[in-house]
Amino acid sequence: MPGIASNRVMPPLYQRQPKVRPRSEAKRARIIEAATQHFAEHGYHDARVGDIAAVLGIAKGSIFQHFGSKDGLFFEVYKRAVRSFAKYLDVPAEVREQGFFEVLRYWLARTEHLVHEDWIPYRISLLGNYGTDLVLKREINRFLLTEDPYGTVSFVRFGLERRELRDDLDIEMIVSIIDWMVERFQDALLTAELDPGLFRRQGELAEKKEARIQQFLAMLQRAIGTAAPVPSRTKGRTNHRR
Repeated sequence: MPGIASNRVMPPLYQRQPKVRPRSEAKRARIIEAATQHFAEHGYHDARVGDIAAVLGIAKGSIFQHFGSKDGLFFEVYKRAVRSFAKYLDVPAEVREQGFFEVLRYWLARTEHLVHEDWIPYRISLLGNYGTDLVLKREINRFLLTEDPYGTVSFVRFGLERRELRDDLDIEMIVSIIDWMVERFQDALLTAELDPGLFRRQGELAEKKEARIQQFLAMLQRAIGTAAPVPSRTKGRTNHRR
C-alpha cells in the first residue's frame, strides 16, 4: 500500500525529502495552511491534492515535490495541528496547586472550547486518530510517542512527584493509560458536534456530562492513583476558561 510508511526497508517519503531551503519555507507554509482547511472540510479520504493546488494556483506536482504524497502532506498538517494545543500543565497556577486529577478535571471540563475555539485543529486531530488508514496511523503514533506534543510525560512526573500516582507502575504504562483513556473520553464528550455517529453517545445535558467526568476521574484514580477517588466538585466552583 503506498504511503509514508508503507515500506519497512526504505524510509518514509517525508523522511527522504531534501532539507528545506529558506526560500521554500514560505511556500510549504502556504501549502500546509491551505491543506489544513481542505482536510478539515472534506476529511482525509475525500481530500484531493489537485483541489488544494488549484486553490493555491500552483501545479499539483509542486505539492508532491515538497511532501512526497498525500499521506506526507496530511502528516505535516496533523503535526502542525496537535502542536497548537496546550500541554497538560499549561493551566492556571491555582489549578496546578490542587494536583494531578484537578488538572485533568480542568481540561475535561473545558473540552467544548476545542469545538468553539479550535475547530480546525481539533478536526484534523480527529481525522489523524480515527479517519486515516493504518499505514498513516502508524506514523502518527510514532510521532506522538517521540515528540509527546501534549506534555504527558512531564504531567505524569508531576503526579508522581506529588505522590498522587502509584509508584509501583512503570511510568510509560501510566503515560500510555493517560494517552489512551483521557483522549478517547475527551473525544467522546464532544465528537457528536463534529461527527455524529462516530461515537455511540450523543450530546447530553451539562449536568450529566459533569457526572460522567466525575465518574471517569474516580475510575482513573482507582486505577493509577494513590489516594481515595476524587471528591465531586462543589456547585459554587466555576471553570477557568481561556
